[in-house]
Amino acid sequence: ISRCAGMTDEEMEEIGRTAPVIRNRRKINSVRQNARAVLAIQKEWGSFSRYLWHFTENKIIVHYLQDNDDLPASSPLSEKISADLKKRGCTFAGPVIIYSFLQAAGIINDHLESCPFRSTNRT
Repeated sequence: ISRCAGMTDEEMEEIGRTAPVIRNRRKINSVRQNARAVLAIQKEWGSFSRYLWHFTENKIIVHYLQDNDDLPASSPLSEKISADLKKRGCTFAGPVIIYSFLQAAGIINDHLESCPFRSTNRT
């Protein structure tokens, strides 16, 4: 994160010209901007993890879903975190991408009830 936060304008331009990534300049610049915002959050909260978990009072949000069609794209929680991140300077951090991140981080458990990987334990 600190490496991304410290990237120069020249490095950002070079990435846009040469790296096999999205060429959208605003998205590339958001990497640096978001990294700086996360560093500020880490400084305020002690860690980005602590910041995220405070929204759920350190509890996993468990959804009891039967079918993939029941999976939401976002939630009131992801909307709340997205809005807070935007206030802190993050871009490209809308409720849908935040919801996906919360799933990946294990804060939201959307494994179907029939899934063998479903667990309600926080590890």
